[in-house]
Amino acid sequence: MKKGSQAPGDPASGFGRSSRGDTRSESERGGGQGLERKLQARKGGSESPSSPAGTRPPEQWGRAAGRGGRGGSAAPMGAGQGWCLLLCLALSRVAADPEERQWRKVDVVLDCFLVEEDRHPGSLAGSRTTVEALLVLRQVPVLDDGSLEAFTDFQGGTLAKDNPPVTFEASVNLVQIPQAEALLHADCNGKEVSCEISHYFLQATKKDSFIANVQVPGGGPSVSMVMKVLRDAENGAVLHPTLKLPLSPQGMVQTAVELQVTTQTPLLNFLLGSSASLHCGFSVAPGLDLTGVEWRLQHKGHGQLVYSWTTGQRQAKREGASLESEQLLLTGDASLTLPSLTLKDEGTYICQITTSLYQAQQIVQLHVQASPKVQLSLTNKALPPTLICNIAGYYPLDVTVTWIREEPGGAPVPISGASFSSLRQSTAGTYSVSSFLKAEPGPEGTTYTCQVSHISLEEPLRSTAWVAPPEQKTAFGVLLASSLFLLTLFFLGLQRWPAPSPRSAKTLRPSR
Repeated sequence: MKKGSQAPGDPASGFGRSSRGDTRSESERGGGQGLERKLQARKGGSESPSSPAGTRPPEQWGRAAGRGGRGGSAAPMGAGQGWCLLLCLALSRVAADPEERQWRKVDVVLDCFLVEEDRHPGSLAGSRTTVEALLVLRQVPVLDDGSLEAFTDFQGGTLAKDNPPVTFEASVNLVQIPQAEALLHADCNGKEVSCEISHYFLQATKKDSFIANVQVPGGGPSVSMVMKVLRDAENGAVLHPTLKLPLSPQGMVQTAVELQVTTQTPLLNFLLGSSASLHCGFSVAPGLDLTGVEWRLQHKGHGQLVYSWTTGQRQAKREGASLESEQLLLTGDASLTLPSLTLKDEGTYICQITTSLYQAQQIVQLHVQASPKVQLSLTNKALPPTLICNIAGYYPLDVTVTWIREEPGGAPVPISGASFSSLRQSTAGTYSVSSFLKAEPGPEGTTYTCQVSHISLEEPLRSTAWVAPPEQKTAFGVLLASSLFLLTLFFLGLQRWPAPSPRSAKTLRPSR
């Protein structure tokens, strides 16, 4: 079953939890001033996002040790950590018993920053200010085994009254959020989700909209969501003091997600010559039409079109580049396939999804790598001999070469004193270099190893050579010299031996 989709027969009300990510550094938290992630779940009641089922007891809205809150009294030290521990134990049960997992609707709450253009007198053009915000994704379907029934939905009224963050309540009923589990479990994985919200300006309509860019660090998924403000100011609702937008009775800006674009793999590493698949998925609200998909490549200050799709038309600028079939594309899969990778394919890829009203994109960073080939040889018959380690065909540039000497019965010892040739680059763009080392005298059985480390290798490459001890080389040299001397004398002796004279030879003639 696909993540983020409602399972058949799933009840209207379910249990779940929420989690928030925080991108602030310790200094930005003001010495520990910030909101604790609230872990909660639905516990019966109405399905309406504006009328949640119930409120978790205030003492369970704990704050992590050393972080404090935005105002009001803090919960006992470690309360938030205890809830996260219980949650992680529950998640471990889910991972252990995947067959018992069920689809549940949960609130996903994320710590965000709202980015606004600075409009104060005297401010520089294009300068921006950021304020703390919350993003509440309401009732997102995720897989769970029902072990989180004690948690409740997010309640806007439980926030601190003095200087509360701007809270965006986003309904996801119109789209799918396939990466919701990664956002939900980020806390227990020790990751802080990055979340930034900014205004989304539409030329076709005057309605207020926002776009939220959310990413799980460490190569986790990245999601962009376009959110349309739902309530009208004409209804007499209280307006937010700075955004001038109507607020719900719980003090939240109500929105609906109408377009989401996601990638499961924002960072990819592939070997030279292999094929790569760059994931890009999307979900569009009913009533909006998909009008275009475009993949572009940016690298070293240059940009170029790789592939584009419009209704019924495809254009591949890179040879062999392709999208999924038309059917998969129309169901939300815009992944790009690149066969036979070259170093020219490396760079930043932008997947841009265009609908009849909105446009959003995701970024995929593609690194192309080539593994080095290592060859060790012995040259220079003079003592001490010279070892040459050739490292060829690697990319990117950084490579580490380590020489190791090991005597019989001893431990390997890294040695210094190696020299290097100038760097060489092939027409394909890969690099080569040679390392030279004088082999110091040692007992019989002494070996020298050239060890090469590179980002394309899971483990370092090693090449080992045995160097004969000096006494063996001397004896062999004396024997060889003696043999050559004797052969020379023998040859000279043959040259000086007298040959028989023709005049002294008797001629035998037949008698008459």
